[in-house]
Amino acid sequence: MITILQKYLPEHAVQPCFELIKANHVHLKIVSERHTRHGDYRKDAQGYHLITVNASLNKYRFLMTLVHEIAHLVAFEKFGRNIKPHGKEWKYTFQQLMVPFIRPEIFPNKVLPLIARHFRNPSASSDTDALLSVALKEYDDKERIKNYIFEIPIGAKFRIHNGKVFKKIALRVKRYECIELQSGRVYLFQPNAEVELLPS
Repeated sequence: MITILQKYLPEHAVQPCFELIKANHVHLKIVSERHTRHGDYRKDAQGYHLITVNASLNKYRFLMTLVHEIAHLVAFEKFGRNIKPHGKEWKYTFQQLMVPFIRPEIFPNKVLPLIARHFRNPSASSDTDALLSVALKEYDDKERIKNYIFEIPIGAKFRIHNGKVFKKIALRVKRYECIELQSGRVYLFQPNAEVELLPS
């Protein structure tokens, strides 16, 4: 297990993550990329704690996702199964589990302040924290980086992962209003959504 974790985690996070996995009897499965989620946790019919994490994540996002999912397990075990999945009990648990990892031996110095700010009140997905998300994406496999919505001009056309094509219309508060060309429906996108810019 340690050998596998070394491939996906920052060096100084490997042993503490291994201890978390062992202490909580986690069956960890590293899976192909899913566009709808970075990871998930469930307890199966036999009572096994199953956690999946996307193999395509960079090592910092992989670490946050793994601890995020272990926090679900720990919060459910401690507070009961009736708590909200991303409610106050989970937030508290996630904060407590992440604190030992928020240090310069693990995260790059330019990311640390953003990580510390995010974990004052962690959200259900770090993707909704645009500043942190963009900072973390700098460490993605360079071949995978596309354009962010906030970078492309108003009126530009773009394609998302499922093949649908949109046109960027306007900024509405913090999100971008875009129209799907085939259906004419309007959607809102986070500024850090990754898209493929199409020729005009």
